[in-house]
Amino acid sequence: IIANVDEIRTRYNDEDFDERKRINEQFNSVQLEDLETISTLGVGGFGRVELVRIKGDRTRSFALKKMKKQQIMATKQQQHIISEKEIMMEANSDFIVKLYRSFSSPRHVYVMMEACLGGELWSVLRDAGSFDDATARFYVSCVIEAFNYLHNRNIIYRDLKPENLLLDSEGYVKLVDFGFAKKLRDGRKTWTFCGTPEYVAPEV
Repeated sequence: IIANVDEIRTRYNDEDFDERKRINEQFNSVQLEDLETISTLGVGGFGRVELVRIKGDRTRSFALKKMKKQQIMATKQQQHIISEKEIMMEANSDFIVKLYRSFSSPRHVYVMMEACLGGELWSVLRDAGSFDDATARFYVSCVIEAFNYLHNRNIIYRDLKPENLLLDSEGYVKLVDFGFAKKLRDGRKTWTFCGTPEYVAPEV
């Protein structure tokens, strides 16, 4: 499914941000025990991502990312997790996966996010073999919109790769996984080497 970026950009620019904030705030009262699992979306080194819904509400589903505290501490990822949560809670773009709520238990950290059930762009590219020019331009334009939003707010992403681009039900690409993202003060630079080796610029 290939959608129209100009159309969604117009909707986004005309959006009532106060209303959007009000909608997001409805999740403040949601507790971990209010969620029920539908299926497992993926499993990784830090934990798993499950498709969940709020009990009694069959009209909406969400992605619940479950991360092991022990693994986070062993790899010294605490600050990355905190930074990721802060940036995603602040982000309000249709090209960035929305984070609605976070939870904590003695052994795990949970984040409740928008569910993008189209899968990773990496999987789509693998199955297709290659994209034609129109398809490539569409996906690139979605990424540019996401980066334009972030850069206007002095946020750098630092881990762009097909695995971090998810497709929603309408075919739009959304940016996810902000573990390496950082918000900079005006005029400041960052010197940390980070990213995924297979995707970093050759000169780095």
